[in-house]
Amino acid sequence: MKDITFINATSLDQAASLLGQDKAAIFAGGTDLMGLLRGYVTPSNPDVLVNIKTIPDMDYIKEDGGMLKIGALAKLADVAKNSIVKSKYAALAEAARKVASPELRNMGTIGGNLCQQVRCWYYRSEYNGYNCLRKSPSGLCQALLGRADHHSIFGAGDGCIAVNPSDVAPALIALDAKIVTTERTIEAEDFFTSEGEKTTVLEKGEIVKEIQVPAFNGKSAFMKFAERKAIEFALVNCAVAVKDGNARICLNAVGPVPRREEGCEAEIAGKTINAANAEAAANKLSKTTVVDTSKYKIPIAKALIKRTLLLCA
Repeated sequence: MKDITFINATSLDQAASLLGQDKAAIFAGGTDLMGLLRGYVTPSNPDVLVNIKTIPDMDYIKEDGGMLKIGALAKLADVAKNSIVKSKYAALAEAARKVASPELRNMGTIGGNLCQQVRCWYYRSEYNGYNCLRKSPSGLCQALLGRADHHSIFGAGDGCIAVNPSDVAPALIALDAKIVTTERTIEAEDFFTSEGEKTTVLEKGEIVKEIQVPAFNGKSAFMKFAERKAIEFALVNCAVAVKDGNARICLNAVGPVPRREEGCEAEIAGKTINAANAEAAANKLSKTTVVDTSKYKIPIAKALIKRTLLLCA
């Protein structure tokens, strides 16, 4: 690795100012960033890392003002075991519990899980080994030309079929959460993008401060399907939140951004959640556009929608 200046920020204002400079990157848990740096994955590694772990009071988990508030630096392990989250926001607790391994959950933050980069092996190749569309306007989506079995079943985002890898994202979207940054408040559903290398709508120098989840007195659940049980990214994951006869259903790892399945939601609205109705809802999965190697994800997505709904019966 090349020499990098490491700065311990003491405030969000200072961190935002530093990140507004060229070739500066944010550092928190580091579980995603360090792999990118060691492999020289991007055309040019940052010259400056801004450590925000040194900013005080950003790792809280509390109820306040009629909502759940989680600081961006709250560890995934703490979110998963928090009694409030487990009892009232079960989908979020389970999503955090399913991330990676205990060691990584003890380091990784909820903000980092939302903002992590895609896992496409062409994007992640060391020393920028492929002319990847996400990193170069002249590039091509190499997955469309090669191996794409972990990729999108809902077409391309700006020409790229890499999928969003976050586990906590669908849970927050199902629970109608908001993301508070140093500049604005964003609906969780609108927080993600596939524009260039970006996976979120954050602008340069903008930092996630807090996640806000409105009070929820319904039932919620999360399920994840992966090739192995630990230290693995999802092939498909699904979160469901049911309240007052209506369901919010969100899939991830199936498209460039997390996806609300509104057709499935409409099918189950006002109905008793049972096996037949849950299967009917799952069969309303949005029309897919797939390469042959990823179409196996379609029945998995339908099965997870059905099973996650039944957990909320």
